[in-house]
Amino acid sequence: MSRADPFIKKRAMTSYYAAKLSGRRLMACYELAPQRVKQYLEAEILYVLKQLRSTDTVLELGCGYGRVAFRLAEVAARVVGIDTAEESLDLAREMAGTDSRCEFLNMDAVNMRFPDEEFHAVVCIQNGICAFGVDQETLMREALRVSRKGGTVLFSTYSNRFWGDRLAWFEAQSEAGLVGPIDYEASRDGVIVCTDGFRAGRLTPEDFRHLASRVGYEPDITEVDGSSVFCRITKWVPHYTQKKSLK
Repeated sequence: MSRADPFIKKRAMTSYYAAKLSGRRLMACYELAPQRVKQYLEAEILYVLKQLRSTDTVLELGCGYGRVAFRLAEVAARVVGIDTAEESLDLAREMAGTDSRCEFLNMDAVNMRFPDEEFHAVVCIQNGICAFGVDQETLMREALRVSRKGGTVLFSTYSNRFWGDRLAWFEAQSEAGLVGPIDYEASRDGVIVCTDGFRAGRLTPEDFRHLASRVGYEPDITEVDGSSVFCRITKWVPHYTQKKSLK
């Protein structure tokens, strides 16, 4: 097997969401979520909202049909959501209407067309760091590239304590025919595998720290609601800029 093969296999997850789990099928996954999962989803959003200001321009990576973006727009001045699933983006635009603070674009999170330092905050929650199936270091570097100095970059993953509830949610999705049957032999150690090609793991706090250190940062790691782990990075301001601002 060549060195490129594992990455190609990972990239298949991006096409999985575009081809098999987008638009109203993706929405249905959230509509059938058990109450504990809905609590987790709401806790994630509330944590992000606390990090935002009313003047912020926010980028959401992997926006889907706008579930999170619409909530962020309740606080932020402008929200841009990107995704590679056009069916999800079409639904998001339909739901947004003409007066929304949200804009939805088809774009790859590891190869964005935005200029440097475009956004006050970059948000990638609900385990996008794993679910996208892309190189995680490249994803984090690109998120930092488009964030402003002093801005915030937020990634989240599942807490290890949430495994039972997470598995129950995917069992419900499988029973509804939204994802394939769960491969229970392969689903362990934070990784859920379905027989139709779905595969998504999670990161530990130590994984996040190691990943952030490779891009030159020491992150703040916070567990929220006993269900998610957040990695928060504040983009550094060069020392000479800080000195200049004191004059």
